[in-house]
Amino acid sequence: MGKQEELLKLLKESKKLSESSLLEIKGRADVAGKKIEDILIGENLIDPEEITQIKAKVYGLPYQNLLDKEVSNEVINIISFEAAENYKIVCFDKSGNKIKVGLTDPENFKAMEAVNFLAKEEKLGVEYYLISRLSFDKIFKQSKNLKSEIGKALETRAEKEKEEMSEKKKEEKGEKGELGEIIKSAPVAQIVSVIIRHAVEGGASDIHIEPAQKESRVRYRIDGILHTSLVLPKDIHSAIVARIKVLANLKLDETRLPQDGRIRIEIGEKKIDFRVSVMPLLGEEKVMMRVLDTTRGAPTLEELGFDGRALRIIKENIKKTNGMLLVTGPTGSGKSTTLFSILNMLNKEGVNICTLEDPIEYFIKGVNQSQTRPEIGFTFANGLRSMLRQDPNIIMVGEIRDNETAELAIHASLTGHLVLSTLHTNDAMGAVPRLLSMKVEPFLLGSTLDVIIAQRLARKICSHCKKEEKLPEGILADMEEEIKNIPASIMKESAKNFTDLRKTVFFKGSGCARCGNSGYGGRIAIVEVFDIDDKIKDIIMDKNKNLRFKDIKENQDFISMKQNGIIKVLRGETTMEEILRVIKS
Repeated sequence: MGKQEELLKLLKESKKLSESSLLEIKGRADVAGKKIEDILIGENLIDPEEITQIKAKVYGLPYQNLLDKEVSNEVINIISFEAAENYKIVCFDKSGNKIKVGLTDPENFKAMEAVNFLAKEEKLGVEYYLISRLSFDKIFKQSKNLKSEIGKALETRAEKEKEEMSEKKKEEKGEKGELGEIIKSAPVAQIVSVIIRHAVEGGASDIHIEPAQKESRVRYRIDGILHTSLVLPKDIHSAIVARIKVLANLKLDETRLPQDGRIRIEIGEKKIDFRVSVMPLLGEEKVMMRVLDTTRGAPTLEELGFDGRALRIIKENIKKTNGMLLVTGPTGSGKSTTLFSILNMLNKEGVNICTLEDPIEYFIKGVNQSQTRPEIGFTFANGLRSMLRQDPNIIMVGEIRDNETAELAIHASLTGHLVLSTLHTNDAMGAVPRLLSMKVEPFLLGSTLDVIIAQRLARKICSHCKKEEKLPEGILADMEEEIKNIPASIMKESAKNFTDLRKTVFFKGSGCARCGNSGYGGRIAIVEVFDIDDKIKDIIMDKNKNLRFKDIKENQDFISMKQNGIIKVLRGETTMEEILRVIKS
């Protein structure tokens, strides 16, 4: 019996998944040439630690969970950084002349050969353990701690400056000459490289490099929240900004005007794009870098948090061959991700899908994606005109920003195209007056608009440190008022086990190593979906009427974002504190 068959047998015995599900996953694994555990972990069907524990039995190795274990740098460094990174192995314990080594792949015999060679040289005994990739990442990150890496680079720079430049030479060269030397020096390049790499590995969406009075601060936005990750000496700020400008092909000598650029860097096996914005402040420049991992696929609508009525309305409307679907919300609310999830559903052999984006955030095989370039006149409006000559069935316009783009999008949907786009409004209903303010004719808008989605992203409770929480009386009273206005059919479908708010068990994350002690891990969409039915279309087309919230509630089982968020709190997916935070924003 092969190892995969043994693993399948033990999974069946553990009853973590049904036998039919496991057979279906095995079939998919065979077709894709993948391992069963890769699919189970990749699709969050089983906890990585649980599958590693079962896998350890298959290979006859002891299992070790390192997520809450602190390991000294002296022990970690027994195996070189390069070997650990290459073979995905880590030394996590040393007692006398014996070391304990964690393997992520028990079939990687080269990894064992490398460790055995080291052990022989150092006269050490080796005990092998099977660890999860999460455990490896946690310990490995400790070995290449951001602050220690930057600290070493700063020390190198200081030593280099001391050796190469006397105080007299510094004065002779002046500020420009010194800056030029710093830009060329390896330590500054290394500091920028480390900042970028840690942002990608930490799952950050943005990097902020900000000058302060006496220091330079590096902050990462992770799950929508900014965290200070590093504080650097003020005298290195200009050098870091200059290095980023060089990478983004921006003008080094221009410090008075804002500049925008793009960087593409290969990190591991991925090619990551960074959209760079440099903004002049008082005497210094600030850098913001948006991390665009174009290699990752868009999640499904279900994975994003769409379900029940909201999911049904979207699926029904995207079956149409013409019309318009809009996703609204502020910057960073996941609008583009939702659009790409919908495009994935529509992406079939028989249709021509064309997109206009700024920037391209996901690459989808079979979709014709185009990047706008306003600096040379290739705007959303101009691009949309040209796109209509490409015989598209479905058009995705990154954003409706002005009257011209709005009118062209409306006319495209009138002439037999399904148009998807985004708009910056606070809620779904606000999209109608926003488009009317762009001088779109009411009768055209009413004829084409089919569905409006508004959303925010709320952080999910970390599943590893989830614990019960008691909510304050004021919050419970507010929730009760909102629940009264949620249609009974939606409550029955979306919050099946709910009976009484006072008997409901609520949860929060206490904070652990896996979630960086935040209590949250990942994000979920809080949504409201406005179905533009015939009655609503009539109200939009009537110039003498204004669309009111009352009109929507009378025509359909509509629930607001806050109400959708409360349902997700009742299901234990997020916290009320998080819902109130994102709704207020």
